[in-house]
Amino acid sequence: MASTTLAMNEGVKPSRLFLLSCIALCVTAMTFAIRAGMLNDLGAEFSLNKAQLGWTASMAFFGFPAATVLGGLLYNSVGPRKIMIIAFLGHILGLLLTIFAGGFWGLMISTFCVGFANGAVEAACNPMIANMYTDNKTTMLNKFHVWFPGGIVVGSLAALLVKKLFAGSGSTWQMEIAVMLIPTIIYGWMVFTTKFPDVTEDKSDLTDTGLNLKALVSPLFIFMCVLMTITATTELGTQQWVGSLLESSGANPLIILAIVTGLMAIGRYFAGPLVHALNPTGVLLFSAVVTTLGVFLLSIATGGMTYLAAIVFAIGVCYFWPTMVGFIAEYMPKTGALGMSIIGGVGMMGLAMWQPVIGGWIDSETAKAEASGAVGNAVQLAAGQATLGKILLFPIVLILAFGILFALRKKFTPGVSHG
Repeated sequence: MASTTLAMNEGVKPSRLFLLSCIALCVTAMTFAIRAGMLNDLGAEFSLNKAQLGWTASMAFFGFPAATVLGGLLYNSVGPRKIMIIAFLGHILGLLLTIFAGGFWGLMISTFCVGFANGAVEAACNPMIANMYTDNKTTMLNKFHVWFPGGIVVGSLAALLVKKLFAGSGSTWQMEIAVMLIPTIIYGWMVFTTKFPDVTEDKSDLTDTGLNLKALVSPLFIFMCVLMTITATTELGTQQWVGSLLESSGANPLIILAIVTGLMAIGRYFAGPLVHALNPTGVLLFSAVVTTLGVFLLSIATGGMTYLAAIVFAIGVCYFWPTMVGFIAEYMPKTGALGMSIIGGVGMMGLAMWQPVIGGWIDSETAKAEASGAVGNAVQLAAGQATLGKILLFPIVLILAFGILFALRKKFTPGVSHG
């Protein structure tokens, strides 16, 4: 794994920085897993309706892109260390405010802080890792993003352990939040005791924010941003709904979560050979094809077959997010850190925009099932499978789009900006 001369000459340890980044991303994933699992507890604690809970949850999706855009704009002038300090402070503040939240507005503010911290982690770590491992950008970004599904598993298990240990003692949601302070303090300590590369000393065109902004205004970057909204929704949107959609099919939502997140982590960790064999465009096309098959199987599967469908789906979506970031890093380097930050922020904004649409599909299909005479679990199963059938349009579009990129792959040279 090659690192930059800048990092090596200044005594920077890429392996320690990579570990720091992974722990911070694990915290990011834990906030998604644990907070999502306690929405009903928060609703009962503060007498919030579903609409209010939806607003509090959405603050994380708005805080994330706000931080990635701001972090991308500031990266060249302040460097990754200061952005990681902001991430650490945001996580500490957001978690503590959640524990001591007095109601709706307290949760709104705390969730925005957590979402902002999550976005700051991506804004600092994605470009830093790409700059440290110049010969393996996409591979190392995949290994970094192992810790999003990995963190979801850690967070889910931590929440279950807390609930089991304190069963019978009433609501445990404050304790579940407090658990996240442990890895947060660990990565915060590492931020303050680790030497970071001083990117402000690099005066190349790639660190000129003005030139980075100009490079964003290109048909290819805009095209990739549009696709990022679809890949992010296909991956994260489906994951958020699939458990509840398929529970009535006889599948255990926790087992589905374990299958999907576990396989995603393994796939990303061993992404290197696939990336080298197919290059990023080939990996994206492969992912779109397998994801299409996975979503289709989920839309028709019942019982044990649901787990097989979940396996196929996980293999398909696991490479989307890090490979999209890697594509920008490798084939549009003039966009710099800003380009990698923007693409991540666009993905999260796309997810926020499509979530209500998917929710509307579920409501509509539920009404249709009830009108047809279905009752009980049959209503939820019919609505879930029909909704997944509509979600299937997303990866089908991606097959066409990534197929075009793959056909043009010989025109893409790593390290050379294409527009």
